Amino acid sequence: MNKIPMTVNGAKLLASELHELKTVLRPQIIEAIAEARAHGDLKENAEYHAAKERQSFTEGRILEIEGKLGNSHIIDITKMPYNGRVIFGATVHLINTENDEEVTYQIVGEDEADIKVRKISVASPIARALIGKEEGDAINVQTPNGIIEYELIKVEYI
Repeated sequence: MNKIPMTVNGAKLLASELHELKTVLRPQIIEAIAEARAHGDLKENAEYHAAKERQSFTEGRILEIEGKLGNSHIIDITKMPYNGRVIFGATVHLINTENDEEVTYQIVGEDEADIKVRKISVASPIARALIGKEEGDAINVQTPNGIIEYELIKVEYI
């Protein structure tokens, strides 16, 4: 089975979510189920069915996170020797050569990706185009609107 690349921060966030699910949400759901059972007839008890549905979702999410963490390869970019190349976890500064707009992205695992905070998945077209490139390189990225050309102006391992 392939290991899932993940940054240190991504692993911490998943571990934190797992802890919250197991220590806070799971006991709340168990309590809600017990309370709903006390109301009597379970067939027509909406509270009971809602609590069971929440329990099912929560247990599924716990299994999913445990699987991801158990199958992850945690990469600490700050411990990697800097060689100027774009690698998983690197932060890149790009300039769109068409409109001179500067953008900054960090290349992260699929679960950590959030374009709002400038974190892009390693599987995204732009990240795939960037991996292995060095400062000063031109990068062509195929998008639905056509090819966009960027210039890689800075690579950081932070």
